[in-house]
Amino acid sequence: MKLNQLIEMVTIVERGSLRAAARHLDTPQPGITRNIRALEKEMGAPLFERASTGMVLTPMGRLLHRRASVVVNEVRRAREDFAQAQGDMRGTVVAGLSILPHIRLLPHALPRFRQRYPNVRLKIIEGLYPALEAGLRDGTVDFYLGAAPHGASAPGLQREVIFTNRRIIVGRKGHPLLGAKSLRDLAQAEWATATIDANGEDDLNELFTQYKMPAPRIMLQCDSGMSVMVTVMNSDLLVMLPKQWADFSLTRDVLKVINVKEKMAAPSLAVVRRADLPLTPAAEYFCDLMRRYPVEARQP
Repeated sequence: MKLNQLIEMVTIVERGSLRAAARHLDTPQPGITRNIRALEKEMGAPLFERASTGMVLTPMGRLLHRRASVVVNEVRRAREDFAQAQGDMRGTVVAGLSILPHIRLLPHALPRFRQRYPNVRLKIIEGLYPALEAGLRDGTVDFYLGAAPHGASAPGLQREVIFTNRRIIVGRKGHPLLGAKSLRDLAQAEWATATIDANGEDDLNELFTQYKMPAPRIMLQCDSGMSVMVTVMNSDLLVMLPKQWADFSLTRDVLKVINVKEKMAAPSLAVVRRADLPLTPAAEYFCDLMRRYPVEARQP
């Protein structure tokens, strides 16, 4: 088993076909085909099968790919780590962020990161921890920053809570319920829920149960920040969001906070990363910029 074979296998999976992998690696396609066949012979089982959508892993191929991804990504990281330590400021940083870091932390961190590492490619994936856990474990994702996962971290991963948070209730500008002072004033409202920092529907139901109110009338579920903005701006639906949305420059003039007296907890913000291996200097710097901002923001 050779490193180039593993790289080619992982690239086929990422790109979807032999042709695309060959183009990405700038390697003749017949050479990749021979290497994959040799790898299959060594492993004693087929690794790919052809489908209408391209090259698809077999069950045995999925087993090897899981291990190969870890090896390939750690080799990439080692090369970038070594090069950056010698002053070659190139490479790639892959960060998984929930929506809150996008609207509050990224605007602060991005200019500083680009100034220090102008030639490092930054890839940002919007999502919650469950969708990004596999990438963290195999090295595809350098770190996750967002709503803290429920329960203990997966084996091999470490979690650092940055700060605790709370939620607000938001409606469109001119909403007839903007003057509400209590959740009970919103008993007849219709709601959108957002899975952008946690399971919004479960949390909203739990909140109404806590205050012994009838179940909220949930009429819409959003799975992205864009969906939240568009639907709430253009309807009388209300939504419960992290408090940082009140200051978000793209929405603060059109989405208004309903200042109810009840306190609404939100998931803590946390960083999750591999416990056993360091980040590259560029990834460490970007992670530190994002992690440090909540502290800096409280300084006079």
